[in-house]
Amino acid sequence: MIKPHGSDSLNPLFVYDSEKHHALSNEAENLPAMMLTSASAANAVMLGAGYFNPLTGYMGLADAISVAETMKTTDGLFWPTPVMNVTNDVEAIKGHPRIALRDPNVEGHPILAVMDVENIEEMTDAEVNLIAENVYRTTDGEHPGVAAFTAQGRFVVSGSIQVLNFSYFQQDFPDTFRTAVEIRNEIAEHGWKKVVAFQTRNPMHRAHEELCHMAMKDLDADGLVIHMLLGKLKKGDIPAPVRDAAIRKMVEVYFPPNSAMVTGYGFDMLYAGPREAVLHAVFRQNMGATHFIIGRDHAGVGDYYGAFDAQTIFDDVPEGALEIEMYNADHTAYSKKLNKVVMMRDVPDHTKEDFVLLSGTKVRAMLADGIAPPAEFSRPEVAQILMDYYQAEVAGK
Repeated sequence: MIKPHGSDSLNPLFVYDSEKHHALSNEAENLPAMMLTSASAANAVMLGAGYFNPLTGYMGLADAISVAETMKTTDGLFWPTPVMNVTNDVEAIKGHPRIALRDPNVEGHPILAVMDVENIEEMTDAEVNLIAENVYRTTDGEHPGVAAFTAQGRFVVSGSIQVLNFSYFQQDFPDTFRTAVEIRNEIAEHGWKKVVAFQTRNPMHRAHEELCHMAMKDLDADGLVIHMLLGKLKKGDIPAPVRDAAIRKMVEVYFPPNSAMVTGYGFDMLYAGPREAVLHAVFRQNMGATHFIIGRDHAGVGDYYGAFDAQTIFDDVPEGALEIEMYNADHTAYSKKLNKVVMMRDVPDHTKEDFVLLSGTKVRAMLADGIAPPAEFSRPEVAQILMDYYQAEVAGK
């Protein structure tokens, strides 16, 4: 199986030993505590699950700036985005070498992790802007990733952590949330050698489905891991439980048995476009995928990134930094001429009218009105799940 990023074996930061877990939980109740932001909590979940291997905790300011500027830590580890614990209030933890980290996203704010504090540093506005400009390619406060990053605060609390739970993800998505460790184990159980990963934060329409089939055929892959983001999105995105149900129905009906796994991970969307695409590749390697589909405007938002920037950024990845390979995809749609879904680049001399193309706004309006999109765009079984959701939303307003 493909090696994890940066080490020979996967080193998740979750405390699996039951005695150690019990002792650490008891210790944590008596430690000074800080409330994490949602982004910092998501980083802890990803560290605990092994997706952020080989990191041992939150980065300090020097590493965060180095990663933002060069995609490398100060020690030379290739890493595409800062993994930080940022807050606006450190009074309760000042001078304490060991602290508890509380979860902002679960009622009662249980302790998510225990941290050995290495440093507490205050970012200047210039440093905040430097990180944002390099990671998001903008400092525009209208960008949802920039808005979330700048709203967290200015204090960077760095150090190693030990993770005690996976926030709300295991409880809310027991059939879907998987750690990198668990996905590696399932891949091994299937006996898959060549594995394609597909990232999604939306329900998969027919073009996405066919793109996965194309990648598996072109790469002669043994299996597909559909890996959906389960954390916080921007306003207007479809909730994870609805996406989950729609994707599972698609796999059940339109994929051969035992050819595709439907899984999810606990992280908040960054909308960092190219940088986030590279981060996605890193943690897909950690979960055992050998290939990763990079589509048009991968992890993008608005018009902040070029259509294929998330593919060309891999030209800047140093040779040997990653073992996982990219499968670069163009916009995929149903061709009226060919009567099948194709990548638009594979149809010479085409016009937009040659394809079934619907805007997200139009699709949402159709679903809310109880109108199924054309079968060339969306499978009827999937459309029904989405119609039920949108009509319930309309009825609740």
